[in-house]
Amino acid sequence: MTPAHFAFSTAFSLGLTGLALHRHHLLSALLCLEGMMLSLFIALSLWAMQLSATSFSMAPMILLTFSACEAGAGLGLLVATARTHGSDHLQGLNLLQC
Repeated sequence: MTPAHFAFSTAFSLGLTGLALHRHHLLSALLCLEGMMLSLFIALSLWAMQLSATSFSMAPMILLTFSACEAGAGLGLLVATARTHGSDHLQGLNLLQC
């Protein structure tokens, strides 16, 4: 395993464990998701560079675009939740109530 593969595998694993274990605030969960998406972007970019194929060169940019859309939607949900519930604690949210 090359150091680059180890680095993005570790980054993805840290984001996943942070998402699984430290879900106290909505903002921390969104940051863990963003870290996972950025590590996938780096992995896909390295994979496209190693293959040196032009057909795979747009895949990292599409993933980065979806990641930016996900971040915008997540921040919108964070603002909406903070306005309606008064905080961003995940324990205080109930999905059955509107």
